[in-house]
Amino acid sequence: MAAGGPADKPPSRGRRADARRNRQAVLTAAAEVFVSSGVDAPVRRIADRAGVGMATIYRHFPTRADLVTAVYRHQIEECAEAGPDLLAGADSPFDALCRWVDLFVDFLVTKHGLADALRSDDDRFAALHAHFLDRLLPVCTQLLDAAVEAGDIEPGTQPYELMRGIGNLCAGRDDDPRYDPRRLIALLLRGLRRPHAS
Repeated sequence: MAAGGPADKPPSRGRRADARRNRQAVLTAAAEVFVSSGVDAPVRRIADRAGVGMATIYRHFPTRADLVTAVYRHQIEECAEAGPDLLAGADSPFDALCRWVDLFVDFLVTKHGLADALRSDDDRFAALHAHFLDRLLPVCTQLLDAAVEAGDIEPGTQPYELMRGIGNLCAGRDDDPRYDPRRLIALLLRGLRRPHAS
């Protein structure tokens, strides 16, 4: 059996690390560009911000839908992973819940264009919505349960209802600069508290 030539060698660790760094740089740059310009922003602008060539973006994300999906999957993961960390480090479970809701709101109000994408017929976006619920509902449940157990809030708040309510309060923010959903969300969270916990 003939020995394989250099072309047969798997990519070196260094090349794989570079590819991971490039992918992360593209995701970070795309998230920033989507916030300022929406998901239809030119790919060249994302490449410039990431400091990579267009070919690098297309190698990792062959279509715009692939890039949009990857950016929002990444942001969903960050939001999901933040929950347990906040719970471990906050002064109280209610404080952790409030800080996590703030991150959740950041995600919701900066996803320009994603709502339209999620309503499209593309199966990838349907899977993204399912992933959103699969990852974030358990985190919201954990935070709510901890706050109930600590006596911070009344039992009975359903995680899906809370997330859906927050999402509805965030809707329309882009259309009216006078509207700040965070004030209403703060009122909503204060309404969850037990009287003696405030």
